[in-house]
Amino acid sequence: DGLPKVLASSVAKCDVDIRQDLYHNIVLCGGNSMYDGLSQRIEKELKKEAVQFGDKIRVIAPPERSYSAWIGGSIAASLSTFEEMWVLKEDYDESGPAIVHRQCT
Repeated sequence: DGLPKVLASSVAKCDVDIRQDLYHNIVLCGGNSMYDGLSQRIEKELKKEAVQFGDKIRVIAPPERSYSAWIGGSIAASLSTFEEMWVLKEDYDESGPAIVHRQCT
């Protein structure tokens, strides 16, 4: 199955009351989303998959999407609630990779 079918399947598993909002706010991110015409193709194929939502389907492809993961990571790291999950180099050196699972659960 292609990406539009996976998207339609995922949205179909969500509460019926939010499906229209989900279809109206599909955001592409990451380097692989930079292919020319990808957002238009996904939108066109989704409109065939989810006919009942038709013109409500919108695929957003922000120009900075190749950096979205870095931007999101930067925002998350700057939150005070995220600070308790930080792993210091000294702690990592002492405990190894297992510290990540203990610290982030």
